[in-house]
Amino acid sequence: MDADQGQGGVRSVRRALDILSLLTEDRSTVPLRDMVEVTGLPKTTVVRLVQTLEQYGLLWATPAGYTAGPGLWRWAHLAHTSWELPPDTQKLLRELVERRGETANLMIRRDIRRVCVAQQESPQPLRHVVRVGDELPLWAGASSKVLLVGATDGLLQRVAADSPHGVAHIEQLRQWAEETAARGYAVSHGERDVGLTAVAVPIRTHSGVVVASLSLSGPSARIPDRITGEFAEDLVQVAARIASQGFDHPLGPRT
Repeated sequence: MDADQGQGGVRSVRRALDILSLLTEDRSTVPLRDMVEVTGLPKTTVVRLVQTLEQYGLLWATPAGYTAGPGLWRWAHLAHTSWELPPDTQKLLRELVERRGETANLMIRRDIRRVCVAQQESPQPLRHVVRVGDELPLWAGASSKVLLVGATDGLLQRVAADSPHGVAHIEQLRQWAEETAARGYAVSHGERDVGLTAVAVPIRTHSGVVVASLSLSGPSARIPDRITGEFAEDLVQVAARIASQGFDHPLGPRT
């Protein structure tokens, strides 16, 4: 395959993914005309891509348009199975949330992003929710500070460049990582979401490498500074128990 063919193949894949991305929780069915209008592609191109996606079961034709096909369900089931935490670890998260009343999240680093791999929601009406699979930036937040412990200058520089503060943000990132390493936990108050407070601790391998962050988060009014230490102590104990169970994840830690 020559370079032009390769680029054409990648372009076709991107166009197909653009079409699939039109399907959302709020819009489960998309008419063909909307696909043409939103993507800006010729109708003949959209029809060809849709037919290919149908052949692989990724789209399903209905009278109202196209919806997610059974092929996506098969892949979603595979991803869910791969990402699902062991029952003992899920139990620890549930008990943590029952004690503290706030949302618990497990996150891992994926290059310059952090990915939520598990969550137990707070039972309270007003709560912080990040869906499993969501990717968030690393330039702010308690979990980010934990996941950047031991990070190289090269990684910190790329995270800083991705932030709204620019490359100069590297000094703040380095300071946060050093403070977190020394204290053993991190706290954030409205650094990314106004009115949100989070407390996070690392989950480490037996050799001490940080592989994930465990956090509690919720409205700042419910998590004043005076109780962040208590949250941290509870989180540290739970993180140690999770680590002792052998925390692992298919995405794995990335350098």
